[in-house]
Amino acid sequence: MLAGFVVLLLVTPHPDVAELPRLADALGGYAPVAGIVVGALLLVALVPRTFVTLVAGAVFGPLEGAAYALGAALLAAALGFAVGRVLGREFVAERVRGRLARLDGWFARQSVLGVVTVRMLPIAGFGLVSYGYGTTGARLLPFLVGSVLASAPTAFGYAAIGAAASSPGSINWYAAAPASLGLIASAVLAYQWWRAERARRSAVADPRP
Repeated sequence: MLAGFVVLLLVTPHPDVAELPRLADALGGYAPVAGIVVGALLLVALVPRTFVTLVAGAVFGPLEGAAYALGAALLAAALGFAVGRVLGREFVAERVRGRLARLDGWFARQSVLGVVTVRMLPIAGFGLVSYGYGTTGARLLPFLVGSVLASAPTAFGYAAIGAAASSPGSINWYAAAPASLGLIASAVLAYQWWRAERARRSAVADPRP
């Protein structure tokens, strides 16, 4: 499947950057759905999310592009999780022992903050992390919410850059302001999760009332 996607990307004609906004006009009312679905398929094919978000911004503009890029991230996270759960969970569950079993238990107990933290770490691409989560005992809802929250800061920033590349001079750079708010929110969430984990470990190490 991945090899097929690579070949398709290589042989498909690449439009000029300045022509990208016209693609949305050609699709009419179907453009948002097409943007989200195509973006999600690219993400599960392990195309970097940065590229997908830049293209979304170039086609739809800074704010709509960011929104559709987040929609694509949500759909891709759900698809990747489902594939990992169906194809890999049973295989992994039968073989985890020792430290791996404790790690699998940590994923199963993970909250939204834990997912945000893992997503922000430079471990692997967006699609690969989604596949990996599906093979663990992680819960679906915290995983999806955490994936969207972790994707929000860069979604607005890269969508604004993509929009500026396709329509220079017409971009309102205030559209990128949500990126700074997203970065602050993500940092606060990661800090709160770190404090919660530290308190939990202290309670385990010192069980006295």
